[in-house]
Amino acid sequence: MNRRSMLALAATGLATPRLLRAQEAWPDRPIRLIVPWPPGGSTDTIARLFQPKLAEILGKPVIIDNRGGAAGSIGAIEAARAAPDGYTWMFAYDNEATNQTLLRLPYRTLEAFVPVSLVATGPLALVAHSSTPYRSFQDVVAAAKKAPDTISFASSGVGGLAHVSTTLLQQQGGFNLVHVPYRGGGPAVQDAVAGQVPLFMSNVVIISQHIRAGTLRPLGVTTLKESRHVPGTASFAEQGFPGFDAPTWWAFLGRAGTPEPIRKRMQDALVQALADADVRTRIEEQGCDVRATGPEECGRFLGREIERWGQVIRDNKISADS
Repeated sequence: MNRRSMLALAATGLATPRLLRAQEAWPDRPIRLIVPWPPGGSTDTIARLFQPKLAEILGKPVIIDNRGGAAGSIGAIEAARAAPDGYTWMFAYDNEATNQTLLRLPYRTLEAFVPVSLVATGPLALVAHSSTPYRSFQDVVAAAKKAPDTISFASSGVGGLAHVSTTLLQQQGGFNLVHVPYRGGGPAVQDAVAGQVPLFMSNVVIISQHIRAGTLRPLGVTTLKESRHVPGTASFAEQGFPGFDAPTWWAFLGRAGTPEPIRKRMQDALVQALADADVRTRIEEQGCDVRATGPEECGRFLGREIERWGQVIRDNKISADS
């Protein structure tokens, strides 16, 4: 064995105990949870519902860091560049799948991150402002076919699931709407409630209270069947689009390279937080279902979403300027 090999072996032997001690001590300082969306949107809302319980279980503060912009990619890029030491995590929204095809990113989701858990899924709902004449989804389709490209719909941003799923509906139904993208769900819902846009495709988390108030009228949901979160509203699959299924989702991701013991402890803590009756109830009251999956199921889900919606984006030539 030459001198260089002996030094490398010695260094490894010295580093291993330090690494083990660091893993055993984790967490010994506050943890940052990057939410790549502005405050007020669904991702931020759900994160703040499980954050206090997660911090309590881990015994250290979990600090939400809102890094909105560029369809969630600004925060995601920062998370992808973080040290894999277990002190930076990301709470991802469905854009994390579509951005892989839509944008030129300096990372690939399934390479830069490790899945921890699929936290929740839920329906998207197409809603009309109460002042519009649209009483059903078929009213929208008929009006759009009669006057193509004259009826607009809002979404939380270009290339998000709300956008690409509505695009797929148009593709399958042979009608055309005008897309009005916003920089997050918070700003979009404000204009939708004010009647600045006639239609809005959104997760139910940020519009449920406005549906209950009667300001926004639900016309259809993207789950295979009627959702308990929007009672009395048929799914698009039940309205002439057989098999149409586009649930929105939120997932907890870690930096690739984070030591397995730390990833496992975070996954266990997160599952425990989501199992808390109060946390689960409060999240599901927002209009989604807690999932709390294992990392393997979460990873398979992400892979399917990236492939499926990437194909829709390519087929319809959706770009960041769409």
